[in-house]
Amino acid sequence: MKIKVLFCYLITFIMTAYPQFTQDNTGSGDLFGVGKISVTIGGTFPINGTFPALVTDRVDEFVTRMYAEAVDLTLRVISDPEIYRKLKEELANYALRGIKLKRANGEELNIDLQKFRHNGDFSNNPYLKNDDVIIFPTNDLSRNFFSVSGVVNKPGIFLYIEGDKFEDLLELVDGINPAYDNVDSVEISRLSYDGQTETNIKIKIDKNYPVQRGDRFRFLAPETQRRNFAVSVIGEVNIPGLVPITKNNTTLYEVIKSCGGFTPQASLKRAKVYSGNSLAKLLEKQYNIKLEEQPDLENPSIRNILLNLELALMYRMSNVTTDDTNYFNLENQLRVLIEGSSLDFRKIDDPNSDIAKYIVQNGDIIIIPQIQNSVYVFGQVLRPGHVTFIEGKDYNYYVTEASGLGELAEDEEIMIIKGGSRAWLSPQRETVTIEEGDYIYVPKQSLRTIRSYVLEYSVYLSLLASIAAILLSIVTISNN
Repeated sequence: MKIKVLFCYLITFIMTAYPQFTQDNTGSGDLFGVGKISVTIGGTFPINGTFPALVTDRVDEFVTRMYAEAVDLTLRVISDPEIYRKLKEELANYALRGIKLKRANGEELNIDLQKFRHNGDFSNNPYLKNDDVIIFPTNDLSRNFFSVSGVVNKPGIFLYIEGDKFEDLLELVDGINPAYDNVDSVEISRLSYDGQTETNIKIKIDKNYPVQRGDRFRFLAPETQRRNFAVSVIGEVNIPGLVPITKNNTTLYEVIKSCGGFTPQASLKRAKVYSGNSLAKLLEKQYNIKLEEQPDLENPSIRNILLNLELALMYRMSNVTTDDTNYFNLENQLRVLIEGSSLDFRKIDDPNSDIAKYIVQNGDIIIIPQIQNSVYVFGQVLRPGHVTFIEGKDYNYYVTEASGLGELAEDEEIMIIKGGSRAWLSPQRETVTIEEGDYIYVPKQSLRTIRSYVLEYSVYLSLLASIAAILLSIVTISNN
């Protein structure tokens, strides 16, 4: 309510201030100088009144200019972002169809600027004349509408105008998408006046078919699968780049073959396949839905809803604590994204192996890293960095080559991080074979202050005191 009141106030202000705002550069205030005419705007438009125009102005040019100036005048005094957003929505809510252009000689023209902006037909965008009056209808898309969906170029909801025919509809949606074959009929859904009953009819496309208020048209056709399915291959192959694939039928072996195979420098131990589309993978795994077959799911808001829904379902029956939330979210994302990351590329020439038969999906990213011939040592060592890989050497060799442990190194907690899986392994607890591309991490001792020890032991002492008090009470009760 406050927004509407403020909106009305600002529009009144604009109507009062506008003549000064549009005064010509000479300061004379003469609106009818050389090349000037007077045009009146009425109806549901951000600004009403009589304003100067040029004899070279067409309707769309004049309306666009008036709208831009009204928005500028209205919003320049608004600092609150929420009010700004709502006012901008209010200002933009004016009709482009059903506009009446009344001439001084009594002539009346029907103007459809939405059609003009689609097809450039100047019959819907004539030149203005002196004393023209432009009347805008109410842009009521909730009641006076028809909607179009399906295999058209620009589906949407449109203001219904008395006399609309099917050819008007086709103009507004820029026709049927030529990618679809044999689209010769359309389904129409009509509701009764009380909205309780629906009538569905299917008709052959007829340009003269009359459109009714509230009609909902669906142009139906089997979804075309002539899509630009492709995967990206990065790194040590002879011909890296974007590789075209078929839908659900191209193997990883075929992709690598089309890239000319691996280079001699390829590290097959650390090669990975990553999903380039987490939502596509999620829908395919959980619901057997192919995203490429659902054009409506390209809408970002729908994508976010589905992803948030899936995450909420994963949490609903879980025992995940608040402290574990970030870690769980990380693991849940990785669950979707790294499906192919455990495949062993060294077996790709074996036609019976999982890696050779693995079916790639649109948007997948295949990374073939270069052989490093080194192990990276970092953390509490004197010279962190790459150390040349030597087959069979253990972690102590690489730590020594990095000039040994620092003074604060926690040598009992040294970890080997595998270059392929990124798994953390403890060489003190198990035998770990170090490979090229692995990492050795030497953590730092946890330095503690006297205050931290006092705080820790104060907790223990308070627990002991509580236990002692309980035992004393038991003893006293038993003696009595």
